Amino acid sequence: MPTFLLKTEPGEYSFADLVTDRKTCWSGVSNPAALQAIRSIRKGDEVLVYHTGDEKAVVGLAKAVSNPYEDPDRPGLTPEGSPKFAVVDLKPVKAAMTPVTLAELKADKHFASFALVKQSRLSAMPVPPTMDKLIRERAGL
Repeated sequence: MPTFLLKTEPGEYSFADLVTDRKTCWSGVSNPAALQAIRSIRKGDEVLVYHTGDEKAVVGLAKAVSNPYEDPDRPGLTPEGSPKFAVVDLKPVKAAMTPVTLAELKADKHFASFALVKQSRLSAMPVPPTMDKLIRERAGL
């Protein structure tokens, strides 16, 4: 089962907000590469939630409770029939016992090819299995 990483500005919507809400529609992604990642998420896939801004850290684990669907606020389909602006519903699974910072990941050669390190502005991305395992171990997930 694939794992993805989704970024959020904690001042706008934090992992704590997700825990309080118990479910959310993850929306607002516009970058084509990030939308491609969102469109590939499937119900049951797990998601590492990453806080941007001052924190810059993986702070929790969520689960997709829907397949991607058309953003109700930005309807439209691609020529292939996929949602142009895809969204996905998430529920929280567990907060990280120890947030894993971007600085830690950049300092570890195992993450040199990770999109989070190479394409820092990308807001959604798949997480390769070996990197997923290392992040979960460090975070206590």
